[in-house]
Amino acid sequence: MTFIVAKWTIDEYHRMIDAGILSDRKVELLKGEIVEMSPEGEPHPYCSDEAGEYLAKLLAERAKIREAKPITLLNDSEPEPDIAIVQRLGREYREHHPYPENIFWLIEYANSSLEKDLEIKSKIYAEAGILEYWVVNLKKLHLVVFREILDGEYATKLTLTAGTIQPLAFPDISVAVEQIINS
Repeated sequence: MTFIVAKWTIDEYHRMIDAGILSDRKVELLKGEIVEMSPEGEPHPYCSDEAGEYLAKLLAERAKIREAKPITLLNDSEPEPDIAIVQRLGREYREHHPYPENIFWLIEYANSSLEKDLEIKSKIYAEAGILEYWVVNLKKLHLVVFREILDGEYATKLTLTAGTIQPLAFPDISVAVEQIINS
């Protein structure tokens, strides 16, 4: 038997949100499908919050750190990454969530959502043109860095447990891996 999945546009998704249809659900839109978000254990919010504070201090006025807020992608996706490092556009974000051209890089913290973050979201973000994407594996306490988009996928994947990394958007900044994974 073949199943046909109903796909939703970003506008339809926003209308559902405005109508309160999704108000009691923790969901995100991924390639036109409304997907339940995994519940967060204690390490997840702790680590992402600490990393968000660290990055805000490190980047100061050069970028805005948005935690667990939607971003809008052209492939009918509106995910809510744990941390989005975006341009400081001020009131413009009252009118729209950050678009790919506003995003410097994204970070996801993963425990139960590890496969979704490494496989599905990495493809969605690469397809949308997000130049850099980091996934923190909370089980193994390491950072997976995706870079260099080739044919709609990331061509480079690095795994780090210590040291520093320079984000592509800010090559003059050194980010301590330990501060991101909070080991």
